[in-house]
Amino acid sequence: MPTSKTRTCGILTSGGDAPGLNAAIRGVARAAMDVYGIRVIGIENGYRGLIENRSRVLQPTEFSGILARGGTILGTSREKPFKDKNWCSGNGEPCAVGMIKETYRKLGLDCLVVLGGNGTNTTGSLLAKEGLNVIGLPKTIDNDIAETDVTFGFHTALTVATDGIDRLHSTASSHNRVMVIEVMGHKAGWLGLYSGVAGGGDVILIPEIPYRIESIAAHLEKRARDGKTFSIVIVAEGALSADEALMERKAFKKSREHMSLSIGYRVAREIEAATGIESRVTVLGYLQRGGTPVAYDRVLASQFGTAAAAMLANGDYGKMVALRDNEVVGVPLDLVAGRIKTVPAGHRMLATARDVGTCLGD
Repeated sequence: MPTSKTRTCGILTSGGDAPGLNAAIRGVARAAMDVYGIRVIGIENGYRGLIENRSRVLQPTEFSGILARGGTILGTSREKPFKDKNWCSGNGEPCAVGMIKETYRKLGLDCLVVLGGNGTNTTGSLLAKEGLNVIGLPKTIDNDIAETDVTFGFHTALTVATDGIDRLHSTASSHNRVMVIEVMGHKAGWLGLYSGVAGGGDVILIPEIPYRIESIAAHLEKRARDGKTFSIVIVAEGALSADEALMERKAFKKSREHMSLSIGYRVAREIEAATGIESRVTVLGYLQRGGTPVAYDRVLASQFGTAAAAMLANGDYGKMVALRDNEVVGVPLDLVAGRIKTVPAGHRMLATARDVGTCLGD
């Protein structure tokens, strides 16, 4: 058995659930235990479990059959220990970060492996600055983590969203309607763009390209004149209008607070008002995050997990496992923290969408 610089590691999943988390846990733990002889402690419910010291030593039997299971056997939460003050009692007791350090010491951890998105890996980077050894894995259906070409969870969500779009084609064509399908993606439009192209969307609206309803209406009306009896409109939940893009952050936030429903419904109302074409909305929501991960995500999560185990053995801390140019590598957590990977203006998929006749709202 190879010599390992890590004797005991902790592992947690944090933030929203995503397909592939269990595959990644399995990849880390099996390789750590079987190849390097590392003791693995599972932290329950994300950073909250680390604050409260809710943990258990993981056993090999726990990984049987979880490769294809959605969710996470460790549970998760959206706890942000560097922001949440609820743990401070005001009587001199340690707050969240201090409690995490204490748990790390009590459990005898040599390193903490964190599986999550932007917030999770940013917290991991901050904990590294506090003196803890941390390794991150990139999980999110939004595919918006910096320094990695792709995140696990994205391809499953893409498959689900595309299937939803495919199924709504029949309703749209039967009723001669515009069908507006809202997909996830608050700040980055990867899921909306890719599912829109895969599902043959006629209009795709993403946060990176503020839309003008006049452009959308003109496109849909031309389709109608050309004998196209229905249209499919894909809207990322973070899509915004050109007018909203000019607003200051506080004004934009206030305007969104007054929206009675999500952006998909607003776009549908705007389309009906501008064109007179009947429009209906489907919000795919949490369907995109749940269920069995597709083969790609299982493979990617397994690769990331086993790479993390090797990094544990080598003492290669303070990094996030990433896929870059088809190679699994470690990138400094400092380069990931606080950043979001959005769709760049010159991205090839934008050109693909335009070349097949898709309107992007601009």
